[in-house]
This record gives sequence, structure tokens and C-alpha cells, in this order.
Amino acid sequence: MKIIECPRDAMQGREEFIDTAIKAAYINQLLEVGFDTVDFGSFVNPKAMPQMRDTAELLELLDLFHSKSKLLAIVANKRGAEDALHFEEIDYLGFPLSISETFQQRNTNKSIAEALEVVEDIQNLCEIKGKTVVTYLSMAFGNPYGEAFSVDIVAEFVEKLDALGIKIIALSDTIGVAEPKLIEKLFETNIQAYPEIEFGAHFHSRPEGIAEKIHAGLKGGCRRFDGAIKGFGGCPMAKDELVGNVATEVMIEVLEKEGHHLNLNMEEFGEAMKLAKFVFG
Repeated sequence: MKIIECPRDAMQGREEFIDTAIKAAYINQLLEVGFDTVDFGSFVNPKAMPQMRDTAELLELLDLFHSKSKLLAIVANKRGAEDALHFEEIDYLGFPLSISETFQQRNTNKSIAEALEVVEDIQNLCEIKGKTVVTYLSMAFGNPYGEAFSVDIVAEFVEKLDALGIKIIALSDTIGVAEPKLIEKLFETNIQAYPEIEFGAHFHSRPEGIAEKIHAGLKGGCRRFDGAIKGFGGCPMAKDELVGNVATEVMIEVLEKEGHHLNLNMEEFGEAMKLAKFVFG
């Protein structure tokens, strides 16, 4: 079972800039917990994502010596990937590929066809550098634009990513609309069809819907889940402050009740929970 903690996703939409030293203190605390991966920052245009403009500086302040966690950074184009690959400390580059043409344009200012070309470029760069691409399939459970969506359409995208050699795909419920039956079916279908690909879940959810989404992912075979402490972050497009990220503390409770041993240091996690109150208010 892999738990990916996502402070980058929790922070990126906040209007007030969080001081780099505060970010570093928070992420260093997360690195003590024992998460498989920490999604810590992004190499994107600072005009598009001003909160993340200090990612390179932040990286220099992270204490990785005693941590077993790997680092993931989000990129939106080839240039961002090249910038991220200057840092040996980064293990994964994440790229948001959308099922929705509208959202792809809004999120990365590219068409889906252009975004797929970027995925191929990033994959080629990562193979040279010994890094791994994590492709997030945004709007993987539906979209608010009335655009076509089906399990078969998702399968077509997975097939294209498989052809490019992508080994980790995170099915993303960008606006919190995924129903448990659909979650279970999407994971079960794709995991059976592509056993060599690691499928993860990046859910956004109202608090009362978290447990059933995690249960559905488990039933479908998912063993990789993203979260953010206290559910901070989420998609601003949702226009609902309760549709944030899956709260990591709730996810941990659900998974442990199901008998999964997560090998997390819960004392350090408790300290991270306290620090989150200071960071996010």
C-alpha cells in the first residue's frame, strides 16, 4: 500500500504566499512520517502558479537524509521537466493529462493531442535521467462541461499512455463527482488489462464521501492513494470549499480498519497535523 502526501496540491491554490521557510518546515515534518512519496512542488510558470515559484529554493531546504520518502514534482511542459531534472533529489515528475479537452486547455494551455506529445517528451527525458513519470488522468470520472465521458474513453487514454511506456497512472476525480461503483469498475478494468501499470487514486471529495471512495478503490484493486492532511487544497473550479483533497488522516483510518499496515510513524504524523494548522490556518 502506497500513500502519497500532497502538500503541493494543498498549497498551490492559496492566494497568500506561504513563506519558503514555513513550507520547508512543514514538508520536512511530512518527510519524517514515512509516506511512500511526498508531492512537494511544481516547476510551472510562476504567473500561472505563483505559490509554487519557490520550488527550486524549497528543495535546497529539505532534509532527505533520514527520510525514506521519494519526492514528486508537477510539470506542465517540456521546459518544466528539464528544470526539474536538474535536481537529483526528485524521483517522479507528474504531468496532468485530461480526459476533457476544455480542462486540458484551462490547466496547461494545450490540446489533448499536444499534451500527449508533451507526455512523450517528458517520458523520453525521464528514461535518460532514470526518473519516473506519473501521469494524472484529470476528469477521469466525469467533467462539468458536458463533454463525452465513459469507461471506454478512459481505457483509450490508458492504452495511449501504455504505448508511451508510462508505468504510473493516477486516476483523478478532479471535481469530486466519482461514484463508488464507477471507481471500482475503472480500477478493476484497467488493472486487469494493464497489470504492468501501477494505478493510483487522486480523489477530491466532500468529507462525508471519503470513506466510500477509498473502499471502492480498494475493491477495484487500487493500492496507491493520494491525500492531503485535513483535506486542504482541491480544484478551485469545483466552487465548493468542501470538495478538497482526501484528508490523509481519514484515509489512514479507513485503510487501517481494512487491515492494511501502512508503516507510518503516527507520532510524527501527529506533529504534522499540528503544524498544518499553523501553515494553513
